Amino acid sequence: MAAQSAGSPVELTVGDRTVRVSSPDRVYFPTRGETKLDLVEYYLSVGDGIVRALRDRPCMLHRYPKGVSGQKVHQKRIPAGAPDWLETVEIYFPRYGRTADEVCVTELASVAWAVQMSTVEFHPWNSRRFDTEKPDEWRIDLDPMPDCDFDKVRRTAHVAHEVLDELGIRGFPKTSGGSGLHVYVRIEPEWSFTDVRRAALAFAREMERRNPADVTTTWWRKDRDPTAVFVDYNQNTRDHTIAAAYSVRGNPDATVSTPIEWSEIDDVDPRDFTIATVPERFARIGDLHAEIDDVAHRLDTLLEWADRDGVTAESDDPPEPEAHPDTSDSTSTPANGEHHS
Repeated sequence: MAAQSAGSPVELTVGDRTVRVSSPDRVYFPTRGETKLDLVEYYLSVGDGIVRALRDRPCMLHRYPKGVSGQKVHQKRIPAGAPDWLETVEIYFPRYGRTADEVCVTELASVAWAVQMSTVEFHPWNSRRFDTEKPDEWRIDLDPMPDCDFDKVRRTAHVAHEVLDELGIRGFPKTSGGSGLHVYVRIEPEWSFTDVRRAALAFAREMERRNPADVTTTWWRKDRDPTAVFVDYNQNTRDHTIAAAYSVRGNPDATVSTPIEWSEIDDVDPRDFTIATVPERFARIGDLHAEIDDVAHRLDTLLEWADRDGVTAESDDPPEPEAHPDTSDSTSTPANGEHHS
């Protein structure tokens, strides 16, 4: 009866592929009642943007088989029965001596197939399948603490923009789909995860020096000012992922991690960006991250700052170990209790 109430399967043509969507009428987002099919159609409406954000990157899938009110599954290993055209990459997990084949989106049909498999959120690596150990993306995660108001996040984003401008680096901001903001920077894939993390920490500490009232780089949550913005440099650690641009988030409102202009930051309300509103915005202004691959920046100056500040691979406590690739491929809340926006 439940299967019947969720509707008969539908077939969608996505590029050169046919993707079958089962249970299309199952409600995934209770606030407005959007269904699984609505979710597929959302991703098709922002196709160029979501594929650009995910292209060739190992990707963790956050799946909600019964909708976002039900259990969430963090899927690293590609599930059985995947179509033969789906691209994957084998990832090695040194801690366990195991490997896992992770999805690598190369076309929009890959996204539609993942949603058919109940994926709501897409969390890509900041490296690509051609050399998974050399990131080509540096991620600045502005993560507000529980008592931090969004005005502080806005001010912190302006500090990040100021420092990036002084470095001659173009950053591409987006909402997180939660309470924070992200800034992505395309970099030359010349450095290890360790060095990218060192550069990210040096940048975060420079932000903290410029605005100590609002910004913290303290790693342990219990030691942070609960009204501050944490600049989470550890999002650049190997196998750490955050929601991609245009990824829907697993909440009842179906908010979307949405690219924005720097000029929008003072007025933006992340709650306004949902699967009900972003398609019209995308149709009207296109993908604000369309130029992210045009220029790859270098980290030399930031690594000089890291050396100057004594930032090492172990600075501020190394992050928690990788999740086991065989535990339904779950990366649950880290051991330190960190919650990412």
